[in-house]
Amino acid sequence: MDPTTAAILGGFVGLGIGGVAVLAVRASDRSRRNEVIIAPSPDLPPGVGEVLSVLRSSGIVVDRSDRVVNNSPAAVAHGLVRGQELVHPELLQLARAVRRHGDIREVELDLRKGIGEGRLVVAARVAPLGADHVLLLVEDISQARRVEEIRRDFLANVSHELKTPVGGISLLAEALLDAYDDPEAVQRFASRIGVESRRLSSLVKDIVELSRLQGTDVIKDPTLVDVGACAHDAGERHRLLAEEHGIDIAVHADRECRVWGDTDLITTAIGNLIGNAIAYSDGGTRVGVSARRRPGGLVEVAVTDQGLGIAPEEQQRIFERFYRVDSARSRATGGTGLGLAIVKHVVENHGGTVTVWSQVGRGSTFTISLPAAPAGAAAAPETAAVGAGDDEAAPEAPGPNAPDQYAPDELPPAAPAAPASSTRGQP
Repeated sequence: MDPTTAAILGGFVGLGIGGVAVLAVRASDRSRRNEVIIAPSPDLPPGVGEVLSVLRSSGIVVDRSDRVVNNSPAAVAHGLVRGQELVHPELLQLARAVRRHGDIREVELDLRKGIGEGRLVVAARVAPLGADHVLLLVEDISQARRVEEIRRDFLANVSHELKTPVGGISLLAEALLDAYDDPEAVQRFASRIGVESRRLSSLVKDIVELSRLQGTDVIKDPTLVDVGACAHDAGERHRLLAEEHGIDIAVHADRECRVWGDTDLITTAIGNLIGNAIAYSDGGTRVGVSARRRPGGLVEVAVTDQGLGIAPEEQQRIFERFYRVDSARSRATGGTGLGLAIVKHVVENHGGTVTVWSQVGRGSTFTISLPAAPAGAAAAPETAAVGAGDDEAAPEAPGPNAPDQYAPDELPPAAPAAPASSTRGQP
């Protein structure tokens, strides 16, 4: 190849390489112009991450673009943070306001809990954290708010319930003064004052007992309790009252029905169920009390009556304080509406449950289930079954299919009873 041809070819090759280089440079420029440059988030102040990791409350740090850059485990557990986002717009707006104004803010917020209708009440403290971040400290106060609402309702109920006997005593005292020259009226009004004063005393006693139980979640210094002996003791305490109403009490207790707990409290709980059964049963009927050790490490106490029964829609509410289904009958019997609430708290403090089966017109069965003490926990007391077997066996608690509880030949001679026309509530 002659030199001229080689020079021409070299020129063309050089032009081609230069053109390719120019195109590559232009493509690179276009790529850089289309690139989205994300600036790295400024570093957090030293020690913030370590502090957030040990917080029991929800700690959240967001940057200037509202992204969550660090948070405590509780923030995720309470559903406040998802990925790098604040879940609740209320918290996001609060963080933006603090970033904009540079001040510290404390507020209480009512937030939606998850995807349901539940609510989460929180106390939020939000403060600037350096020039680029905002710190949110969020404390769940839902439980405290519920306790406050319960306390407020309790005080309102107590004040309402106390007004009735106090007002009655005041009016009866005025009537007694006006009727000082009428011996029969004086005797009648004095008798009514005695009734109202006893009712007031019972109400105050139940309020004090319930307050004491609510303030104690566990039983201090538990002892080995013979539940059968408690059932017999409670039955004897109410036998006179039952006889006045023409009602028979039958108590049966198996041996080895022992639990760890407080003897007086368990006796009180069983006694409240017996008193409740007497108050809402007609004369000529029977109240059965049975204490049995069941498989699975449970001791069950069942109190069964042949009273008016409880309607299904009322059975979920009868353990509420001051709740009465039949207020007229409850007031006539001197009930305070706290008896079953006390039973519930006693049983829960012993780690057990209380349930009810009832059918209008056929009666009710309340069943207390408590964790049984191990068989070898202590020697069985000599009085473990005092009276067991002396009375007729109490009717069995009905099963899931609610079979007939009482056969005609099992009942004591009964006077004709008026048809059941109402349901029953707490005594």
